[in-house]
Amino acid sequence: VQLQASGGGLVHTGGSLRLSCVVSGYKFEVLRVGWFRQAPGKEREFVATIWSRENVADSLKGRFTISRDNAKNTVYLQMNSLKPDDTGVYYCAADKNRFTSSYAYWGLGTLVTVSS
Repeated sequence: VQLQASGGGLVHTGGSLRLSCVVSGYKFEVLRVGWFRQAPGKEREFVATIWSRENVADSLKGRFTISRDNAKNTVYLQMNSLKPDDTGVYYCAADKNRFTSSYAYWGLGTLVTVSS
């Protein structure tokens, strides 16, 4: 399973970005796909996950949404009302097991920088 994240960049506070994660190498429809982020000097943290339904970290609900397009083998992370604290490297990950919280496959991250 290979994952390619894209869509990061520099945005001002209050702006929006949409990240994309293209997955290949396995039947996309059965994969659980998630987004994580890591800010400078901090541990990686969960952002959102999706399989048959979505789950977004409580602290990000209302600003971030996750969706998937099975026809394009792609998962999206829509980020609105961005804040400087949202700055970090965003990673997408996937797993074949729908009933665990771990992820076996990881892509390279995409950098999001939110300026104040």
